Amino acid sequence: MPLTRRRFIQGTAALPLANSIPSLASAELKLGNASLTTVSDGNLVLPSSFIFEPMPQDKLAPIITEFGLSNERLTPDCNLALYQDGTNTVLFDVGSGPDFAPTAGTIVDSLDAIGLSPEEITHVLFTHAHPDHIWGLLDDFDEPVFYNADYMMGRIEWDYWWNPETVNTIGDARAAFAVGAKRRMEMIEDAVTLFDDGQEVLPGIAAVSTPGHTPGHMAFELRDGSTSAMVLGDAIGNHHVAFRRPNWRSGSDQDADLSIATRKMLLDRLTSEDMALVGFHLPNGGLGRAEKGSDGFNFVAKDA
Repeated sequence: MPLTRRRFIQGTAALPLANSIPSLASAELKLGNASLTTVSDGNLVLPSSFIFEPMPQDKLAPIITEFGLSNERLTPDCNLALYQDGTNTVLFDVGSGPDFAPTAGTIVDSLDAIGLSPEEITHVLFTHAHPDHIWGLLDDFDEPVFYNADYMMGRIEWDYWWNPETVNTIGDARAAFAVGAKRRMEMIEDAVTLFDDGQEVLPGIAAVSTPGHTPGHMAFELRDGSTSAMVLGDAIGNHHVAFRRPNWRSGSDQDADLSIATRKMLLDRLTSEDMALVGFHLPNGGLGRAEKGSDGFNFVAKDA
């Protein structure tokens, strides 16, 4: 049965709320004189079918058992990468804000817990414009939360959500995503910088095209000498099937086949270069590494 907006809303409304108390960054990675951590925006509560429905159910069952997953709901963490180099304080995405999910939208409290205020964020770099990544741009009064920041988004992603036809072509399940993204983008239209694949958007931060989850999804390579990390956004969207079976189609991706190619490219690169990673929906703060296993890949979280 295809996912519709009504099924998505009904499914999430019927699920019990998970704990949304903000948490501190779980680990820190040093990149020369800079640091990379994560801060929590809470978590989502999703019907499992949102991801699992297109997958071969007989082969999926052992993975669900191995990882202790539920056939009814998933509660993925929302980790916002935070990069500080002594000059720039960069937040990757802005979370859900007050209007998307009752268990998410805690980024301001989480920043406060580590001694940062919204006005100290100098740059916001967007991986893509799904609600849990961009709706946190505005507060309860429709004012920008990170009002001192420079905003940056990939050109293809911006053009996709800015296009007035997107709301008519994205499908019923995601129509509200398009409306919400456009409304928030209108608030920063005069303050956003657009960039392209391979461009160094800030010193030590380069854009990496990772389409599929959305048409213009971007990851970011952070590098200082031989030390590097990849901020993945949702290009690798979970720690279970996305790693174990990167060639399976996921219901969470707008272009499932293109997402497969992107995941395989990223996992090959991350493992061959032994590169650290930050995944928006990965557990334990989302900071860690990918490793080849005897059965697909594994996510190995970085120790605190």
